[in-house]
Amino acid sequence: MKPTDLMLVSAGSNRTLAEAIAREMGKTLSGAEVVTFADGETSISIEEPVRGNDVFIIQPTCKPVNDTLMQLLIMIDACRRASAKRITAVVPYYGYARQDRKAKSRDPISAKLVANLITEAGADRVLTCDLHADQIQGFFDIPLDNLLAVYLFAPVCKARIGNGENYIVVSPDIGAVKRSRKFADVLDLPLAIVEKQRAAANLSEVMNVIGDVAGKHCLMIDDIVDTAGSLTNAAKALKSRGALSVDAYATHGVLSSPAIERVRDGQLDSLTLTDTIPYPATAPACGKVQYVSFAGIIGESIKRIHEESSLASLFAVRENTTV
Repeated sequence: MKPTDLMLVSAGSNRTLAEAIAREMGKTLSGAEVVTFADGETSISIEEPVRGNDVFIIQPTCKPVNDTLMQLLIMIDACRRASAKRITAVVPYYGYARQDRKAKSRDPISAKLVANLITEAGADRVLTCDLHADQIQGFFDIPLDNLLAVYLFAPVCKARIGNGENYIVVSPDIGAVKRSRKFADVLDLPLAIVEKQRAAANLSEVMNVIGDVAGKHCLMIDDIVDTAGSLTNAAKALKSRGALSVDAYATHGVLSSPAIERVRDGQLDSLTLTDTIPYPATAPACGKVQYVSFAGIIGESIKRIHEESSLASLFAVRENTTV
């Protein structure tokens, strides 16, 4: 019996990241032809044999979310019907993650629906990055690995802040406290919290800042930047309370309009994102926005999944040695 080969394929929702992952692993992406019919239907053909192989489909479900999600499902189905031995959906950005609960009567739980679709399409496991809510892991009846950007951002921050004097980590809202506490612990810094009220989707108002930020350089961390209202409002509130600077770190840069304009014109000093989502092609350039790549961590995680070795040890090493 031949050894199970590792294959990387992508439908192209973030081709740059997929190619970077392949380079990190010393692999090449297998070809896939994606065709969109006149009525909007998607057709995908995998151009290399997958029979008996360990297939990793790299497909963030970023904008246009419905199209990229459908491409992912079709690719999973194509690999299953072509007799892949195992199929891992590598979804660096998990679309619909913010719809993880019923906020009011007759609301859907779309994050659970997407989990069902991925599972029923034929995926054997999922690899993702910084889920918006931890409970989404329980929406799957197949193994799921959730990679944390804290370990990617920490060395970047450490190089910036030196001994950390006069620095403080700030959670941009109550919901981000757990992530921010982890970030503060890794950097050995104190924690403050911005308390906000959300009147509607993409509309928030800062109500209070819990903690003393006067005379401090603030480091905010979050998982998603959509319209950037929360981060820019929080930066304004922090500086009004005496903060010297506010630098933000976020995993997924959705950057819907008017996010770039808010970052450019607001009181954030910088915004560092990962490359799970590409910079919007139609957005204006912004010198405050910079990127670090998730490709190395994702590539090493894929390798360890293929070899059936521990992912926990990967992050134990990073926590002990990179900061």
